[in-house]
Amino acid sequence: MNNDPRGTITMQGNLMRIENAFVEEAFCSNSANGYLIVSYSQPDENNRNFIQTLRLNLNRNTVVMNTSGQRICLCCVREGMWINALFSSRMTRSIPPQSTALFILAQRGSAAPPSVTTTGRIAWVDTDNRFLYTGNPGNINTQTRYVITDTTSVTNRFGNPIRLSALRPGQTVRITHANFQTASIPPQTTAFHIQLL
Repeated sequence: MNNDPRGTITMQGNLMRIENAFVEEAFCSNSANGYLIVSYSQPDENNRNFIQTLRLNLNRNTVVMNTSGQRICLCCVREGMWINALFSSRMTRSIPPQSTALFILAQRGSAAPPSVTTTGRIAWVDTDNRFLYTGNPGNINTQTRYVITDTTSVTNRFGNPIRLSALRPGQTVRITHANFQTASIPPQTTAFHIQLL
């Protein structure tokens, strides 16, 4: 049995996500540019986990936050910390592979990221890519895209579990989600729980 707390990399649309990555090395040339070398767990064909490394390049567009939801500078992320990260699916074939980080959540220990709750009307549900959009379906500037993970729970108004495919445009939902979002249009964040109202 493997008790290593390091998370694995998962694909979230055109982004990749890693939770509980261990910072092996941190470098910042100034408060806006630098890189992190992180380690994570990667299962092989026999479902045995191996520790892999990844270099996350950070620039002035990378959002770096602490678990209180406050923006912090890259230099505040140190070797030995645990992070969650969203990064580009474009990776080099170098050793270790490199990618551009879009978001870093610096943690103490392996605590869950802080969350907030939002109520909104469903614009549409993308069950193939596991996204839920809220806002005005005709205006992308009013929408928010929620990433649905394997741990996202979806319930009906009575609290009973339902499938994501049971949700329909026009329905009102209460979404507990990460208190960060990307700077994209529409902004994107991770949903932890969705309840139909």
